[in-house]
Amino acid sequence: MAKEIRQLKSMLRKVGFVMRSGKGSHTVWSHPDLHDVVVLSGQDGDDAKPYQEKDVNSVLNKLEDRHA
Repeated sequence: MAKEIRQLKSMLRKVGFVMRSGKGSHTVWSHPDLHDVVVLSGQDGDDAKPYQEKDVNSVLNKLEDRHA
């Protein structure tokens, strides 16, 4: 079952990502320890697309590897 956009945002916030900017339904997230940014589009209640979940999981794994 797909996560909602709000769940992905919550996952990012929990590990220290901050929203840098937003325009319309797009938000850009960054972390001080990573050069990568994550762009999420959609309203909070929308189901996330598979590529959005993949992008979030990818940066979370990079962050975990960096702190391991």
